[in-house]
Amino acid sequence: MKKTGKLWVIGGTGDSVDAVKHIVKHSFPCIVTVTTPTASDLYPTLSNLSIQIGKLDKKEIQQLCTQETVKGIIDASHPFAINISQQVIEFAQTENIPYLRYERPSLKINSQAIYLDSFEHLLEGNYLENKRVLLTVGCQALSRFKSCHEKLVLYARILPKLESLKMALNAGFSESKIIALRPPITLELERSLWQQWQIDLVVTKASGKQGGEDIKLTVAKELGIPLIVIKRPLIQYPKQTEQMSDIIEFCYQCFQGVNHV
Repeated sequence: MKKTGKLWVIGGTGDSVDAVKHIVKHSFPCIVTVTTPTASDLYPTLSNLSIQIGKLDKKEIQQLCTQETVKGIIDASHPFAINISQQVIEFAQTENIPYLRYERPSLKINSQAIYLDSFEHLLEGNYLENKRVLLTVGCQALSRFKSCHEKLVLYARILPKLESLKMALNAGFSESKIIALRPPITLELERSLWQQWQIDLVVTKASGKQGGEDIKLTVAKELGIPLIVIKRPLIQYPKQTEQMSDIIEFCYQCFQGVNHV
């Protein structure tokens, strides 16, 4: 089967790396988009794989799909990266390009955790008052807590990137309240950090096992520390899967001209 055009993988996560490796193993030409140079280093160097770095707006999405003759889109972005997913879904439906969402498996509801629908619900409630709180929610969300520093002790764990550090500092976190670590975080290290900072409460996102949610649940149970989990945003994906095998089947269908939008 002659493969003209490319598959577009929206990347930047460990999930997308796995997806890309499976796709190129089956000899499909592929372009993956990531937002940072650091994320691009996660992918293998192969002749049938190209990488584009930078955030995309609607016009740039159109240009990418036209220039690369995109036959299908595999959205393997982070579960909380809703803006790119929503834009691509709208574009794919308008242009009749097959779209598949790879959604990393969710963990089952755990009685050890408190599950909230959004950061707004967290901040509107009385969950954080007079607590020593560890935030493992990503640097993008830290600005939401800027007004909270006078009321409680806040710590933030971020990725070891200059951009992330700047965002944490701008959100009011002092250097002594920031730790920069790249996942995965081991159970022993997670436990030690909570103990060292005498944490009373941890806030995380429902990022699944890939995001270390399972380890946080274990440590929370061991230490008797409440864990608040912000649920994933609700997006109506046209088609989604948790199976890598479905991605490969989707790739074959894209190059056979089967419409899966």
